[in-house]
Amino acid sequence: MILTLALRSLLSHPIRSAVLAGGFGLGVAVMAALLGIGGVILEQARAPELEGGGDVVIGGASGRVPNARFILRHVLGSGPLAGRVAAAAPSARASLYLLDGRGAVAIPARGSIPSFDRKMADPEVAGIEVWRDTPADAAWASPDDETLLRAMDRFHPIPDVPARAGSWLEWLYFNGRAGEARFYLTFLAGPRVESGRRAFGVRLQLERGGRMRSYSESYEVGEEMLANAPNLSAGGNRVRLRGAGYAIGIDLPDESGGPRVTGWLTLAAPPGGSLPPFTIRGAGGWVSGYTVPVISGSLSGELRVGPDRIEFGGGTGYHDHNWGFWEGVRWQWGQVQGEPLSFVYGRVIPPADAADPSRLPGFLIALGPRGPVGYATDVAIREVDDPSTGRPRSITVTGENESLALTLEIAVEETTATRMGEGAFGAGLDFLQMRATYRVTGRAGGGPVDFTATGSAETFRP
Repeated sequence: MILTLALRSLLSHPIRSAVLAGGFGLGVAVMAALLGIGGVILEQARAPELEGGGDVVIGGASGRVPNARFILRHVLGSGPLAGRVAAAAPSARASLYLLDGRGAVAIPARGSIPSFDRKMADPEVAGIEVWRDTPADAAWASPDDETLLRAMDRFHPIPDVPARAGSWLEWLYFNGRAGEARFYLTFLAGPRVESGRRAFGVRLQLERGGRMRSYSESYEVGEEMLANAPNLSAGGNRVRLRGAGYAIGIDLPDESGGPRVTGWLTLAAPPGGSLPPFTIRGAGGWVSGYTVPVISGSLSGELRVGPDRIEFGGGTGYHDHNWGFWEGVRWQWGQVQGEPLSFVYGRVIPPADAADPSRLPGFLIALGPRGPVGYATDVAIREVDDPSTGRPRSITVTGENESLALTLEIAVEETTATRMGEGAFGAGLDFLQMRATYRVTGRAGGGPVDFTATGSAETFRP
């Protein structure tokens, strides 16, 4: 029917039909040409040459790469990729505005470091002799390990979000073991109090002979002390970053009235053995951040409880750092060390007014001596409760990506519960810290994984 109508129209009005057909053909041709040109423009916009030369452009999930110095030094400059990277140069793009009496004109701009650009044979700067590194460029381009650790472990100003300000917390966390002795140590800065200073607390949980004892003390401190983090001091307790390691002093009373615990511990921070900071943001100014400056480092030193001396020389330790608004937040976290890899899993469950909890993925990361070797965000964390206590008896974590496929079977052996008081973040919840035996199987870092070791885990429960 349609074909018959088309033939009759063509025979009745041949000139009009020819012009119409030609118009349609021209329109299709123009559209095809524009799509082709658009494809070429898009391809050229992504070309590494536009970034100053090179073969590969590395970007972050939101465009910019955070912690570029760490990536240049410990991902591209050492480890498995080092032999395949001839040169690498950071750059950043932004818009500058030229203002005069006629208004504003936007000017695209690119910032970079001259010495790095020359290594990349960037033709834009190759012949400009005055394009040289400033002292600030040189300091940024060649940081030592202490500088990188200090940048990762700095404390953050409380964001200007009055509705959430009362739940801001930031803390340094350390754990370690040597023989049958283990410790869990937190230096925690809270929100501002009536005096205008900040609430601050130090808590140590010390396990020996199968028994756990807790030691703690609370303080008020000024912002100037927190601005020096990770160097912190409160009473006789202190943290000092020295070179590529941490020195930690302890002097705390027993929460049950027993003898005080005192002593010094040192935790080495192997170069590259870190997980750089990452931050999650939600509605209403909500933010949560996390970094692991020391994935696995050697311990030394001792703690003294009354006449008893607990040696940690030859032991192994771990250090991470958390910050953010914590009202209405829950999390699941765990960490275990196997030779030569370590593994960290976690999931932050935000308040409903900040983000949809079901849309925030968990993470499972495999970390080698020189940094991450694999990660997954397609992660399931399943807790099975003991019917008699309502607390986790076992936890199973599974994660898979092209870089790893792992199952962590976690048997909980001991749980320490801290009741969160009214007015504190997590009010009405128990903060559970668990010692557990991990069975880790699967693949990561290009090889098989199969080991059993003691590790740690945390969660919140009503």
